[in-house]
Amino acid sequence: MEVEELISNSKVLRNWPSFIIGLGLIWILKNVFYKWSRGPQRYTLENREEEEEDLIDLEDLEDELQPALEEKPHVPFVPGQNLNPNGAERFYELMGGRRSIRSFKSHPKPDLSIIEDCIRAAGTAPSGAHTEPWTYCVIEKPEVKQSIREIVEQEELINYSQRMHKQWVTDLRPLQTNHIKEYLTDAPYLILIFKQIYGFSEDGRRKRHYYNEISTSISAGILLGALQAAGLSSLVTTPLNCGPALRSLLNRPINEKLLILLPVGYPKDGCTVPDLRRKSLSEILVTF
Repeated sequence: MEVEELISNSKVLRNWPSFIIGLGLIWILKNVFYKWSRGPQRYTLENREEEEEDLIDLEDLEDELQPALEEKPHVPFVPGQNLNPNGAERFYELMGGRRSIRSFKSHPKPDLSIIEDCIRAAGTAPSGAHTEPWTYCVIEKPEVKQSIREIVEQEELINYSQRMHKQWVTDLRPLQTNHIKEYLTDAPYLILIFKQIYGFSEDGRRKRHYYNEISTSISAGILLGALQAAGLSSLVTTPLNCGPALRSLLNRPINEKLLILLPVGYPKDGCTVPDLRRKSLSEILVTF
């Protein structure tokens, strides 16, 4: 009797339908406010590629575990060449003169063999599990360079006017950059560096490429050093939202994703660069 009397006197239990409806309205309003506060989300082909990459990482590749490399005895280490005496200082002096430029001569055109040697050097980079997850596409045909420029300028116009935060655009102002990219057709060579998010074994099975972006970035850094050693100038660019269109233009496979677009050549007469200061050793080195 006391339990029945308690239930009949409880306002919550007597009004449970209204209570449930109220909770439902609160949940709906909370989700609406969350979506409104996030603002519109732009979904691009690059977002889709990132989702595909996530799926690849989760894909079950363990039907029959085999190492990607042949299992064989290690061989004795043989030290390579060096720049001694004072090799480190000489290398620093070499790289200290490297600058990114945006004004290239169309002629004279460096011999393709020089570009090939620089890419050979880039190919010596270390990589996760020695997967060597990089592809270097060298463009010299004027019509292909023109197509690349059209794709990049179309996207960059949207980037500068809509996609990029105002602070980002403001930070670029001292560098005097905009959506017009004359260097894409002026430079005698364009090197498009793709990272391979996965590869294939000799029997056609898909294999993982560990740390593919880090590995490809290290390889690109060695390429910059090789180009400097060869007396060539370059410009590291990462055109936002251009990757899928450029991959399609060059007919590259789905497992490749654009990382860097690098114009390469000799500086145009009267070429200028921003008056920049690099950080000192004390600002980048911490010893323990």
